Amino acid sequence: MPERGLTGARCGYNGTDQPGSLAYVPRLSEVIAALENLWPAERAESWDAVGTVVGEPDQEVSRILFAVDPVQEVVDEAVKLGAGLLVTHHPLYLRGTTTVAASTFKGRVVHTLIKNDIALHVAHTNADTADPGVSDALAGALGLRVVRPLVPDPGDPEGRRGLGRVCELEHPLTVRELAARAAERLPATAQGIRVAGDPEATVRTVAVSGGSGDSLFDHVRAAGVDAFLTADLRHHPVSEFTAERAHSPLALLDAAHWATEWPWCELGAAQLDEISDRNGWDLRVHVSKTVTDPWTAHAASAPTSDTMGAPN
Repeated sequence: MPERGLTGARCGYNGTDQPGSLAYVPRLSEVIAALENLWPAERAESWDAVGTVVGEPDQEVSRILFAVDPVQEVVDEAVKLGAGLLVTHHPLYLRGTTTVAASTFKGRVVHTLIKNDIALHVAHTNADTADPGVSDALAGALGLRVVRPLVPDPGDPEGRRGLGRVCELEHPLTVRELAARAAERLPATAQGIRVAGDPEATVRTVAVSGGSGDSLFDHVRAAGVDAFLTADLRHHPVSEFTAERAHSPLALLDAAHWATEWPWCELGAAQLDEISDRNGWDLRVHVSKTVTDPWTAHAASAPTSDTMGAPN
């Protein structure tokens, strides 16, 4: 996983925001306004839960941590870092709740955040469709050139926003080589990369979508690409998709959900670094390297010469 420099950091802050001071520690409300400009809440899906979950608008923020999941390990990391704001891709309460009791793991997260004056802000589907967004970051990690959105946002007259991305390779690869590249360049997980299709088929164009992507098969078909890389591919949709494409070389590559979305943390942090530089903020932006993929181990099946494969 790549290391990040603290490119948003400043030296010599004198503790004031008066003219002539070297830098200015922004308030949470100012940082949130910048994040909302990058990923407007109104562009999130209606079922989503994005925006600020906890946080005092007037509190000063000098350190920020980006992560995929708002889980206790990440919150503890934010506490240790001395962060005033945690920005995550996944919501804490996607389906709502009736309690924030510390006896529940999500309630414990809320208690830890508030006790340590750490705000939490979520950018989920509004970051998925942003320009640049989650799938741009995924394409960048894989060394792909983005051509267009896989599912364009009808509200974007420039045709740059939308879900997923259609991409091109600099030079053709086999499916096997593309899978190996993904395994090398995405954060390591127990799952690795699974492939459905001919490993030796040639790939020139690829559709990518960070997170769960098997609902996008119709758009992948229409895009006419050679391969589709996403996460959380399920047995029946993949089985039906490959049966329908029996005479096509299109391959499916299934990576871990967390791994396909982690590159967005790097992208979002870099975007906030740039905003901090423009505004003269005394702000340090960090990316969590804590692996929050829930799968912890993988045992490969033993090779067999039995063409049937399954046990009797």
